[in-house]
Amino acid sequence: MNRIAENFAHVKQRIAEAAQKSGRSPESIQLVVVTKGVSVTDIETVLNAGATIIAENRIQEAQQKFEPVNSLSWNLLNAPESNRTFAWHLIGHLQRNKVKPALSMFSLIHSVDSLRLVEEISKRSIEQENVTDILLQVNTTGEKSKYGLDSKEVPNIIEKSINYANVRVCGLMTMGKFTTDPEENRPAFEALRNLADNLKIEDSPNVDMRYLSMGMTGDFEVAIEEGANLVRIGRAIFA
Repeated sequence: MNRIAENFAHVKQRIAEAAQKSGRSPESIQLVVVTKGVSVTDIETVLNAGATIIAENRIQEAQQKFEPVNSLSWNLLNAPESNRTFAWHLIGHLQRNKVKPALSMFSLIHSVDSLRLVEEISKRSIEQENVTDILLQVNTTGEKSKYGLDSKEVPNIIEKSINYANVRVCGLMTMGKFTTDPEENRPAFEALRNLADNLKIEDSPNVDMRYLSMGMTGDFEVAIEEGANLVRIGRAIFA
């Protein structure tokens, strides 16, 4: 078996074990394969191994890969029938002047961190006659170097987002600290889960808080234990 395919299978097994440890179904957790800096050939390998979501950090790199990778969907001969289609997610910071190209590629944007960005996504979604799914990025570590909303801002952003019918808030995202000890990030992940649990959401067709996106190569098992159902993993698969 190819090294990337082996790594992918191993990560899937680790996800399943972490899910079972926390009393959850492995099927309830989606693996978002981060392809930053990864070649189209290696992306084809991981898609053939069964990946269903690939994610990019930067718009420019995604634009270079988007058409070549999408053309692979006709040639994923080794993938199970159900895995021959795949979704693109954006997990990196999104500038407002890059929203238009982002909406033409990504089915879910993990990194929305301001009402002004919500407004721009809504404006461009209206132009494209589309509804865009987003996650609100929350800074749960308190690091000034990280993007993200303060937890206290989130209820107000969600309340105001209800006014934008072409944007659907589907959950929250956070990033832990870069550390060799995954336990250091447990408080950050717990804080995001608690925030989601305590939100009082009006009944609205464009708010559907079903996702918690948290956990990367170094800490995804802890994130799963704290409630993550989208984990963003690249290095453990492609290294």
